[in-house]
Amino acid sequence: SFLPHASWRVADAEDHPIILAVEDGNPNRANVRFLVDNAPLPADSELYDRVVLLFNGDDADALAAARRSWSDCKARGFDVTYWQADERGRWQRRD
Repeated sequence: SFLPHASWRVADAEDHPIILAVEDGNPNRANVRFLVDNAPLPADSELYDRVVLLFNGDDADALAAARRSWSDCKARGFDVTYWQADERGRWQRRD
């Protein structure tokens, strides 16, 4: 189904439930932020209820960047979890 969204460039970004962004900031006061393609953790990460890192575990560079982000989050005192798809494509929490 369709999820209503807008770019961070629109004047009424604060009125949209999903913002696609490449810059820091939180124009719609979201409580969850998704980071893709090795995007760095936002400076205001602690203001979100959850930050989700999506990365390709088969890409060595992406995996290394995700590990650095994991370590950074742990050092900052965030509660971190790691989820991985199993052979059937189901997401499993890993410890």
